[in-house]
Amino acid sequence: MRFGPILKRSFYERPTVEVARGLLGKLLVHGPTAGIIVETEAYLGGDDLASHSARGITDRTRVIFGEAGHAYVYLIYGMYECLNIVCEPAGKPGCVLLRALEPAAGTGIMERRRAAARKPEDLASGPGKLTLAMAITRAHNGADVTRGPLVVREPAARQEVEIQATPRIGISQCADLPLRFVIRGNRFVSGVAQGAARGSAHRLEV
Repeated sequence: MRFGPILKRSFYERPTVEVARGLLGKLLVHGPTAGIIVETEAYLGGDDLASHSARGITDRTRVIFGEAGHAYVYLIYGMYECLNIVCEPAGKPGCVLLRALEPAAGTGIMERRRAAARKPEDLASGPGKLTLAMAITRAHNGADVTRGPLVVREPAARQEVEIQATPRIGISQCADLPLRFVIRGNRFVSGVAQGAARGSAHRLEV
């Protein structure tokens, strides 16, 4: 599959919500596997109590306060790893959780890694499934996604996507904020069906 250029650091040095929306339609690439990003969530820090960085700088969250364009990978439920990308200028916390991909390259490899998946739509339709399918672990925490084996690229050809904003999934604090973004109508997203999701939609060329 042909890819466009790797996203530059300046792409991530912007407000977190802008980055979360802008990542939709881009390609997450790790080695021989790649997927179109179809679902993201923005975590803002500060008053956003659902964000890990709301607690301030710790050994765990230090990367979020650092240079934009780095991976923040953490473990949930003692078994699933989640991939976030750090946003905002250094010193200001913000990151985007990648929640779902539409497989685009190396699908057979993803299927072997995700043997429990019953259909292609289930390979990377959730943050834990995504990291398993793409072989992303906590060893990638702090990785620079503007270079190296784990990167985000533009698609080979620009295309228009319709973005829908909804509340985030699986959190108890600040749960009503419309900070989850999906490509409307894409069958690879996680959680509630697109047609039932609350929130606004608009078109964006990527």
